Amino acid sequence: MSFKESMENRYTTKKYDNTKKIGVEDIEALKEILRLSPSSINSQPWQFTFVRSEAVKKQLSTVSWHNTSKVLDCDTVVVFSRIDNIARFEAQIEADLPEGAVNYYREFIKPQPEEQIKAWFGRQLYLALGVFLSACAEMQIDATPMEGIEPEQYDKILGHNDYASMVAVAIGYRDHDDFNQPSKKAKSRRKIEQVVNIV
Repeated sequence: MSFKESMENRYTTKKYDNTKKIGVEDIEALKEILRLSPSSINSQPWQFTFVRSEAVKKQLSTVSWHNTSKVLDCDTVVVFSRIDNIARFEAQIEADLPEGAVNYYREFIKPQPEEQIKAWFGRQLYLALGVFLSACAEMQIDATPMEGIEPEQYDKILGHNDYASMVAVAIGYRDHDDFNQPSKKAKSRRKIEQVVNIV
């Protein structure tokens, strides 16, 4: 299957089959794919938490708004968190990145208000989210990106201190009766000429 076909077949899963489990090798591959995700100046201001424990998923389900059943029935919930401690981030890049990358941060990012710096962290996190969803499609693993969560409650449950949850992704395998799958409901996208320009 080509990547284009993988994207044609992927969709936001609404109902999971809780009897189907993702293999350990695929979970390990997804972890490595996230580690390899791109970010501006290779900043990597993130943390990814794979939640496979049924007890923890149950806790998260109560603070996931309308996504409760997805969290409960999927195989794994992957929580995407951006770093929330700027001093820790600066120590991290000073230890790990070349001088040019650190100087870029100091000149262009650091002078901004704290809110804007953290928004920049968040934009890097969403690059990783795009990579992750694409990888799931290629691996024929179903996925549901969820901003419909209570981030502060997620952080409490997961014991996050220096990181802030932003989005979670339920992954697993669709239920045969899921109404949203392309075989039952055609994908709806705008026409290519409405979203792509050639100059």
